[in-house]
Order: sequence, then structure tokens, then C-alpha cells
Amino acid sequence: MVGSRSFWVGAMGTAVLVLAGCGSKPITRAPVEDRSNQAPPQSVSTDPRTQAVKQPPGFENAGKSGYYTVKPGDTLIRIGLESGQSHKDISRWNALENPNKIEVGQVLRIVPPVANETVSAKPVVAATSTTTALPPASSPAPAASTAPSAPAKAASAPASAPAATPAPVAASGGDDTVAWMWPTNGAVLAGFDEVKNKGVDIAGNAGDPVLAAAEGKVVYAGSGLRGYGNLIILKHNNTYLTAYAHNQTLLVKEDQTVKRGQKIAEMGNSDADRVKLHFEVRKQGKPVDPTKYLPAR
Repeated sequence: MVGSRSFWVGAMGTAVLVLAGCGSKPITRAPVEDRSNQAPPQSVSTDPRTQAVKQPPGFENAGKSGYYTVKPGDTLIRIGLESGQSHKDISRWNALENPNKIEVGQVLRIVPPVANETVSAKPVVAATSTTTALPPASSPAPAASTAPSAPAKAASAPASAPAATPAPVAASGGDDTVAWMWPTNGAVLAGFDEVKNKGVDIAGNAGDPVLAAAEGKVVYAGSGLRGYGNLIILKHNNTYLTAYAHNQTLLVKEDQTVKRGQKIAEMGNSDADRVKLHFEVRKQGKPVDPTKYLPAR
């Protein structure tokens, strides 16, 4: 019995010493990373309310003069027709890699860049025309010597004939100098209406010639504009465009220059309920009544 008590007393003493020794040593803990100032992983990127909104190209120009915001259903061809510009020019002004891919909300430049506008600004043109016009008028000697001379009268007679031919050429700069003609001889089926019919519909037979109503440049020839079928758009100057729709055959190509009265297509019924020519006149992109410009029949 005495031996057993001695053993337990010794064992307890040893245990106390061991515990005391353990308590005197420093306890090493695993480092704790403070993440109180860090955002939860992926909480921002997965929450659509906190994601950055991607703006369409050119959004900073929205609402500015000379710019157009793309709407659903728009194509570059339609935007060109509505703005009175060539779709190729619009593509070039906006450096579009693929003109067939434009997105809703995208803002496009529909006027020439500032450098070109400065060159063609009205004050500059007016100053130039005044400068060139004044010297001949202010120098009486040349004017007096050429006017009374007999050869001058003889020269004035042939000059009157070429004066009629330069008229279409002069149309490239003015509003009232375009020499218009009817694009075909058929009867008018439907007149102009700003909402229902943005031009006039003219009757005819399949294959009838469609003529350029004035001298101009082909800015579109194709069937990419819904509702117009095989379409030709001519640009006559910085103010006027004409459109010729529902053709059977197109006889001109884009960038081609045509003369007044030149055959540019054959009448048909593409994207139409009957054979007819739908003819539009656009003034700065806005449709106007063609009969107010075409000569009376």
C-alpha cells in the first residue's frame, strides 16, 4: 500500500512539472489573413447590377448635329437614303470594318468630316465667288472692249447652245439648277404621300426603259433595301437624290456617272404587286413630291 501511494504521488508530481513546462513555452498559431477590405471573389463580376455597361460605338456623339443613331431595322443603305448620302461615304467617314454590321444605338457620322466641311463652307464659297466676279466687273476696259466687238456677238450665239448642256453639270452645286425629266412615260398610279407613299408609282410594262431623271452618280444599285426590290439610287448634288425601285434589270453599277435621260434599268415588279416604277426625289434625305420638280406633261 505504501509503495502504491508513493508511485501515484511521484506520477502526479511529474505530470505537474510537464504541464508547467508546457505552459511556459509560446504557442505558435497559423497566420490569419485579414480580408476585411477585400471584395468577395466574383461577387461583383457575377452581379449584373454592378457590371459596367458596354456603350455602343460613337455613343458620345448622340444627339449632335450631323450624326445619326441607329434604330432597329436600319441598314447603311437606308440610312444613306434617309440622310441624302452615299452608304459608301458613311462607311468611310465612320471607318466601319464591316458595313453590313451596325448595331442599334450606334451613332454614325452622316456628314463629311470637319476638314471637308471647312472647304465647302458657305462663307468660303461666297467669298471665292465674289472675288472672282468683282475683278471683271470692276475693270471697265476689258468689259467694254469685248462687249461692242463684232466677234463677241458671233461668239455669244454658239455660247447659248453649250449653256444648256452645262446645266446638269452645274447642278452639282445648287438646288435650282437640276434639269429634271420624267424617268418613264407611263401614267401615274399613285401620287406622293409623306406617310404612305414617299414618291410616285408610274405604270408600264415589264422591260420598259427606266431613265435617269437628271445627271448624277450611282450611289447604290442592288436589292438590299426591303420593300424596294431591285433599286437604283442616284446622287445629283449635295441636295438631291433620286430612287428608282421594283426594276426587272439593273443596267448601271455603283460609282458610275450617268447622264440625264440615260437608260439605267428595265421596269419590273420586284418586291411589288404589279409591274411599275416607284420613283422618289429626296431633298437632303427628306422625301418630296416629285411632280413639283418634274416638267408638266
